[in-house]
Amino acid sequence: MVLDVWSRRIVGWAMATHLRAELVVSALDMALAQRRPRSVIHHSDRGCQYTSYAFGKRCQQMGVMPSMGSVGDAYDNAMAESFFATLEREVLNRRRFKTQAEARMAVFEWIEGWYNPHRRATCHPSTTRGNY
Repeated sequence: MVLDVWSRRIVGWAMATHLRAELVVSALDMALAQRRPRSVIHHSDRGCQYTSYAFGKRCQQMGVMPSMGSVGDAYDNAMAESFFATLEREVLNRRRFKTQAEARMAVFEWIEGWYNPHRRATCHPSTTRGNY
């Protein structure tokens, strides 16, 4: 997934049964199509998908500046890790999916129906009135 750190919205995501580069390129493409940024930094961990030629080439084509966290630094990706922990707890661990399409639809409905419009607003700094 691609998380916009300022708005805390998930602006791009993809699902597959593999962790190849095309998975993260698909998520990046969705984010770029939604936002059409002029200049943007894409921060990630040091997974092989993000160090791949395909991902680097796509970033270069679209004017995206890749950034990677330092090895073993759990705080670098804390927002992404928090999102995935919440997704697991609220969606994935609550039921068994019969097909990948069913799982994909459940994730889509949760991201677009709950997380983006509601959940993120409850923790956004602009909504906490100084309690952040």
